[in-house]
Amino acid sequence: MSTRIASQDELVRRAGTLFPGGVNSPVRAFRSVGRSPVILAGGAGPRVRDADGRWYVDYIGAWGPAILGHAHPAVLSAIREALDDGLALGATSPREIELGEAIRAAVPSMERLRFTSSGTEAGMSALRLARGATGRDLVIKFAGGYHGHSDALLVDAGSGVATLGIPGSAGVPAQVAATTIVVPINDLEAVALALARHPNQVAAIIVEPVAANVGVIPPAPGFLDGLRKLADESGALLVFDEVITGFRVARGGAQERFGVTPDLTVLGKIIGGGMPIGAYGGRADLMALVAPEGPVYQAGTLSGHPLAMAAGAATLRLLDGARYEELERTGTTLETGLAEAARDAGRDIAISRVGSLLTVFFRASRPQMTEEALAADRDAYARFFGAMLDAGVLLPPSQFEAWFVSLAHGRSEIDTTIEAARGAFRA
Repeated sequence: MSTRIASQDELVRRAGTLFPGGVNSPVRAFRSVGRSPVILAGGAGPRVRDADGRWYVDYIGAWGPAILGHAHPAVLSAIREALDDGLALGATSPREIELGEAIRAAVPSMERLRFTSSGTEAGMSALRLARGATGRDLVIKFAGGYHGHSDALLVDAGSGVATLGIPGSAGVPAQVAATTIVVPINDLEAVALALARHPNQVAAIIVEPVAANVGVIPPAPGFLDGLRKLADESGALLVFDEVITGFRVARGGAQERFGVTPDLTVLGKIIGGGMPIGAYGGRADLMALVAPEGPVYQAGTLSGHPLAMAAGAATLRLLDGARYEELERTGTTLETGLAEAARDAGRDIAISRVGSLLTVFFRASRPQMTEEALAADRDAYARFFGAMLDAGVLLPPSQFEAWFVSLAHGRSEIDTTIEAARGAFRA
C-alpha cells in the first residue's frame, strides 16, 4: 500500500467505488445532513483529524467507546503489551478472565457472561438464550430501539434506520419479523396489553434503558420498574441493552443509575476500549443454559480477542466514581451553554441529556416517545451540523444519534463548542 497521503476528496471517491454508499456502516455516510462523508485519519484526546489534516472537537466519540478520549496512553500501552503475546490464540486467555471479573464487579446482575465480537451478536445471543430458557418465541421491543442488525430486531429500529427513513429492512422474512412485537417507549399500558394478548408466549422484553438511537430519550419515572414488574408477572425475561449506557451513564450502567435489575444484560462499546467487542450475561442459572454447559448454542472464533480484552480492562481501570462525577459536570456545562446559545439566537430547541449522553432536538420540547423525536426538524439539524463542522466541531451526522462527551473534553473544548453553536443556531 502506498504511503502517499491521499486527500479527503480522493479518499471519498475511492471509497465510493468499494463500499455501498461509500461506507461500511450507514450512519457514516453523512447523507441526512447533506454533507460528503468525513474521512477520519486519527484522533487524540477530545479531537479527531480528517484526511486533509484538519482537527475537530469530536462528539461522535467512536459512537460511544471513547469515554477516555482518543488514543489514551494507558489503553495504547495495554494494547502494545498484549500485542507482544500475539493475536488470537484459539483458547481462553488470562485477559478474558481479567475483563470478565471487572465487568461482573461493576454490574453484579451479570453473574456469568459470554464475550462476543459485536453488540449485534450479543443482543441476538441474549434473545436466543431468553427463548431457550422460557420455551417461548415472541419478543417485545420498543419503537426506535436499535439492538443490532439481526433479522428479528430490525423491526421499527432507530439509529441509521431512522435516519434513512427505513421502517425495517429488505431481506428480513415476514415470519421472522412476526416474532417481534413493537410497542411505544415509555408506555407501560402498551406493554401490558401486548402481554395480555399473547399470554405465555413472550420470551423477553428488550429495552435500551435510556433510548439513544432516536436521540436520547430518558426512561419516564417508573417505566423501568414497571417493566420489571410486568416481566415477573408474565414469566418473560427483562433484557437491558446497555451497549451504549453500560459504563457510560454510571459505572454499573443504567441499571445502577435507575436501580432496576434485569435478568440479562447486553454490553459493548466501552468494555472494548475502542476495539470490536460485545458481551451478554445475567443470572447464573440462565447462563448455565449456554453451550457447552447447556443446549443454547453460541460461538465465536474471535470472541474475547486479547487486544480487545486488554483495551477494555485498561479503560475500566480508569473509570471510578470521581470520573463519573466529572462527566456529569462536563455534560451539565455543555447542556447549559448550548441552551443559552440557542436562546440568544432565538432558536427553539430541546436538549435531552443523561450523564454524558445528550441530543439537541430541533423542536420545542423534549421528546418522551419515538414519534415525538422523529418529528424534530431534520433540516434545521442539518444546517446546524454543517455550521458546526465548518467551525471545527464534529457532531453525529444525524438528528437521531447521541452526542458522546468524554473525560478528555475540558473547559477549552466545551467553550469552543458553545461559541461555535452561537453562530450555528442562526444557520
